[in-house]
Amino acid sequence: MGNSFGHLFRITTFGESHGGGVGVVIDGCPPRLEISEADIQIDLDRRRPGQSKITTPRRETDTCEIISGVFEGKTLGTPIAVLVRNKDARSQDYDEMAVKFRPSHADATYEAKYGIRNWQGGGRSSARETIGRVAAGAIAKKILKQVANVEIIGYVKRIKDIEGIIDPNVVTLEQVESNIVRCPDSETAEKMIDFIDKIRRDKDSIGGIVECVARNVPRGLGEPVFDKLEADLAKAVMSLPASKGFEIGSGFDGTLLTGSEHNDEFYIDDNGEIRTTTNRSGGIQGGISNGENIIIRVAFKPTATIGKEQKTVTSDKEETTLAAKGRHDPCVLPRAVPMVEAMIALVLCDHLLRLQGQCGVLGVND
Repeated sequence: MGNSFGHLFRITTFGESHGGGVGVVIDGCPPRLEISEADIQIDLDRRRPGQSKITTPRRETDTCEIISGVFEGKTLGTPIAVLVRNKDARSQDYDEMAVKFRPSHADATYEAKYGIRNWQGGGRSSARETIGRVAAGAIAKKILKQVANVEIIGYVKRIKDIEGIIDPNVVTLEQVESNIVRCPDSETAEKMIDFIDKIRRDKDSIGGIVECVARNVPRGLGEPVFDKLEADLAKAVMSLPASKGFEIGSGFDGTLLTGSEHNDEFYIDDNGEIRTTTNRSGGIQGGISNGENIIIRVAFKPTATIGKEQKTVTSDKEETTLAAKGRHDPCVLPRAVPMVEAMIALVLCDHLLRLQGQCGVLGVND
C-alpha cells in the first residue's frame, strides 16, 4: 500500500509521528556486513529535531534500536528491523487540527482518501516517517562505500532567493556540517540562517533547494526502460515530505542550450577509461550511470504548518480560520539534507544489487 520502496534492497517504513515509535524493516541486505546502531545513529542525529534555533524545537534523541537481522555486529541476510521510540510528543498541540484542515498539508487529502486520519502531528504524513528511510540509508551508504567507495554528499544550495556557490565535485561533508543550515558556502550560510530566523519569528516558513552529489558511482546502474536510474532517483526524492521538484545534471537550464552545447563529449583518460569532458547529463545517460558524478537537485516548498492565521475549513465543511500551534520547522531544508542522501543511497544500492544479479552472474560486469 505504498509503504515499501526498492526491489532487491527493499525497505518498509512504519509508525506515526505521535505513536509509540517509528522505524523500518530492511529486506535484501547482503549478509556479513558489519553494522551497528552507532553507524546508523550518525545520520539520525543529522536528521533529528531540536538541532538549532532554525529547526523545530521538538526534543527527540531519535535513539535507534536494531531489533533483528544483526548478530555479533554483522548482518545475517535476514530482515533488519530498526526502531526509534517517540519520547517528546505533545498531542494536545493538535487538538484544534482534529477538525480544522491545515492549508497545503495532507490533512484534507488523507481524510478524503481514508475517511479517517491521525491528526496528532499528521501521523504518517509527518516528516517523522523519514526516520526509517534515513536509518536504512545509513546501511545502504555503508554497502556502497565498502563495495565501490561511493560517496554521497547533500547540502543546502538555496533558501528562497539566497543561493550558495558550491562545486559539487569537491565539496566535503565537513564543509556541509560546519554550520546549522548545512550550506558549505559559509558566507551565504550566515545570510540563510539570519533569514530563516526572521521567518521563524514572523511565524512563517520558507523553502529552497537541496543539491546532492554521488561520487565514484559504478557504470551500468539503471534498468531501462521503466526503471531508468534517474527515474528511480526522481521517485525516491519526490516521495519525501514537502518535495516539489527534481532536476538532474543541467536540469531545466539545459532546455536553453543547443545539442552541440549540451552534449557531453567523450575522451579516454590516463587509465584507459571512457570519460566525458563535461557532465551536463548529471552522471546518467540512457537511464544508466556512466561513471561520472551523479548530481541532482530537489526543490522543497515552505513548511505547510505555520503560526500565522489563515483561512481554512473544517471536516464538517464549515469555513473558519487556523493559526497552527505546535513545534514545526520554519524551513525543512537543513534537516532534509540527510533525507535526500538516504533516498539516493537506497536507489544506488538497490541498482548495484540488480546489476550484479543480472550482469554479474555470467561475468559481464566483472
